[in-house]
Amino acid sequence: MAVLLTNAYELGDMINQSVEVAEFLYWKQRVEMNNDVQRLVNEFARKKELFEETERFGHYHPDYHAAKDAVINIQQQLDAIEEVSQYKQAESALDTLLQQLSETIAYAVSDTIKVPSNDAEPKGGCSTGGCSGGCGSC
Repeated sequence: MAVLLTNAYELGDMINQSVEVAEFLYWKQRVEMNNDVQRLVNEFARKKELFEETERFGHYHPDYHAAKDAVINIQQQLDAIEEVSQYKQAESALDTLLQQLSETIAYAVSDTIKVPSNDAEPKGGCSTGGCSGGCGSC
């Protein structure tokens, strides 16, 4: 067990030294240092809170569409800033690396093991993965 844990820490060190982590940390710092981004993030949080209040009543709330449009507008402003778009790309690349590593480790143990994913839908649909291979068949 000690050897396994040592290897896990070594793998963690290799991941931390990867290009993906370096890019992620670089763009994360750029986002944190950009005053325009921080202002928009704070404004986004306020607008999102207002939208969530209107969302309880859905389309019937008189301010629902305006609140939704305000959130979308600020999100689009954020996405237009280079630091934000580069940060999101770096985050996605790092997530992909970690997902691939998780799958490699899991499938080295068993072909039917379930691997957590950030994807809304699992790759390959219901026919892949554990138990009998069907959706919810475990």
